Amino acid sequence: MNLAPPTSQPHNHRILIIDDNPSIHEDFRKILGPADAKLAEELDATEASLFGDHAGSSSAQNFRIDSAFQGQEGLQKVRAACAEGAPYAVAFVDVRMPPGWDGIETISRIWKEFPDLQIVICTAYSDYSWDEIAKSVGNTDKMLVLKKPFDNVEVLQMAHALSKKWQLTQMGRKQMEELDALVNQRTAELRAANARLTGEVAERAAAEEALRRSEERFSKAFHASPVPMAIQRPDGKDCLDANTSFLELVGASREAVLAGSTTFWADETTPTLVRQELAARHAVRNLAATIRTTSDEKREVLVAAENLELGNAPYHLLILQDITDRVRLENELRQAQKMEAVGRLAAGVAHDFNNILTVILGNTSTQLRNPRLDKKLMSSLNQVQRAAERATALTRQLLAYSRKQIIQRRPLALNEVVEQTVAMLRRLIGEHIALDMQMAPDLPPIFADPSNVEQVIMNLALNARDAMPDGGKLTLATTQVEIDKASRARNPESQLGPYICLAVKDTGYGMDAATVGRIFEPFFTTKDPGHGTGMGLATVYGVLKQHGGWIEVDTTLGRGTTIRTFFPLSTEGFVAPSAKSESSPTEFTPTNATTILVVEDEEMLREFVSEALAGLGYRVLSAGNGPDALSVWAEHRDEIDLLLTDVVMPESISGRQLAHSLIQDKPNLKVIFTSGYSSELFGSEFEREKEHVFLAKPYLPDRLAQTVATHLQSQGAPAFAHANS
Repeated sequence: MNLAPPTSQPHNHRILIIDDNPSIHEDFRKILGPADAKLAEELDATEASLFGDHAGSSSAQNFRIDSAFQGQEGLQKVRAACAEGAPYAVAFVDVRMPPGWDGIETISRIWKEFPDLQIVICTAYSDYSWDEIAKSVGNTDKMLVLKKPFDNVEVLQMAHALSKKWQLTQMGRKQMEELDALVNQRTAELRAANARLTGEVAERAAAEEALRRSEERFSKAFHASPVPMAIQRPDGKDCLDANTSFLELVGASREAVLAGSTTFWADETTPTLVRQELAARHAVRNLAATIRTTSDEKREVLVAAENLELGNAPYHLLILQDITDRVRLENELRQAQKMEAVGRLAAGVAHDFNNILTVILGNTSTQLRNPRLDKKLMSSLNQVQRAAERATALTRQLLAYSRKQIIQRRPLALNEVVEQTVAMLRRLIGEHIALDMQMAPDLPPIFADPSNVEQVIMNLALNARDAMPDGGKLTLATTQVEIDKASRARNPESQLGPYICLAVKDTGYGMDAATVGRIFEPFFTTKDPGHGTGMGLATVYGVLKQHGGWIEVDTTLGRGTTIRTFFPLSTEGFVAPSAKSESSPTEFTPTNATTILVVEDEEMLREFVSEALAGLGYRVLSAGNGPDALSVWAEHRDEIDLLLTDVVMPESISGRQLAHSLIQDKPNLKVIFTSGYSSELFGSEFEREKEHVFLAKPYLPDRLAQTVATHLQSQGAPAFAHANS
């Protein structure tokens, strides 16, 4: 390669003197000023010996001298000179320059911005040693030390030598830049020539080298990648290579994978399909498949594959993306969404069914009071009543599952509830099952409805009993747990923080994965027809969700099942006393002077309630929706003493909104709410607000009469005083 001769540059004779002594500046100006012929010849000879020039090639030169009296000023002048395009070649810097920066700090700061500047540090013998200077600024070939007092010829020699060196450095840099540009140009030309001359040996060698480097880079990326990858032969029998992530995924050794002795596909149609697609020159992308590890664990993966050529031999690059956790979370999300949808449906059915049951139970109860009733008719009505009561229990389970039942939570000692419930359980589970209790002492109270907790224990225990028809062991255990991020990652329904866990363990049949995926669905059961409704675990699921907890299942076929339920802790930190039965209301005689406004959109139920209240002696006004109720109110406002209203009604005015509007007009108005379920009523605040009066459907005439009489006699705040509209 022929290079152009170096471009000559004019000699740079700019020198900066940085010294706090003005007389030093004058000395330097005299020394570096005009030189006589003899001194010039000496300098030429010295320069020739240093740089290889011919003696006499340089003539005497005058230096352009600038002065700075402090380090900061010197740095500013260096910056300004570079900005003007006429930088300094050499700087003579005194070591001591009080106050401000000394010479060492000045040099360090200048070199941070202008590393090419040649430095002569002027020092006396009492100043820093060379070791101390080198330790501060580092060993460098851009600095000389000039001892004071200095010799004029030595100063001139240093000025000439360092300015020449600075010039050569700039020329060398420029030549390197020109060389780089020339190399880049020539490289581009060679690449173009290689593209045109593919048959030539030189180009083939370059191509092979490029291929080697490419394969080396590929190998490094391949083995370091966190994505599982393997290079297979086209027949799929063995592998050329596999990275660490692939070996960890399939759980096999490198030797076994390379020898093809490990079969990791759960379905052999997958590798066949991959080979067919690649043989047709089609890339494989996002192919869902299942692999089986050496520990017999199944993992869900997405498969990608490409044709690959190494050393002129064809291979298949196989890439696997482990999506097992993602698939599990997606399945759990779909299951949760399905359960939520079923819950909404169940709640809607229960709500409408409760209206019907209220009419059935109410009319049946009324007819059964007739002493002259025919015996056959009485028997039929008793059967109707028992069927309606069974339907009522079923709707109650549906509401528990859909998390829309009324709950009255309070601080509760879980161990006490378990012990009280176990007394009943011993009679129900039978003597062929051993019952063991493992209660952790000194547990903090939970915040729950006692009857709901009893229902959870009973349902889980009876479900466990049915799984052990030939006998076994039933264990109930309580403990306090702390849910951390790792625990929550395993179960998205769990919540961070402290919880009380109630575990029910049996030694029964256990369940497979398909059954576990459906056990919380309402009406799903593995029992024979007529042996269970399939609402037991669905009810437990709903109760736990409504209480802000969750449920976990650990089961294996033939090895039993452990169901863990988690309850939130009470923030009050103490156990509330058990609720005492309310005293019976004082005798109250209904009269026509008491007017009740009944608002119910279900016509049959409205007629039944109106007739029942009228039969008790009340004056009854009725309306089928909110707007009609407002019309009745406008006409009979002063006469109405009590509002009995359903919560959910058509015509865009709910029972809550209606009650709020009427109480604003008449603050002493009594209000009784009724509904098939309670989630739309007051939310979580209802269970803590004792002034609310709520009559749950279905109800019997006696319960209706008692609720109305009790509330009409009550004193204090109106029923809707704290309710939100």
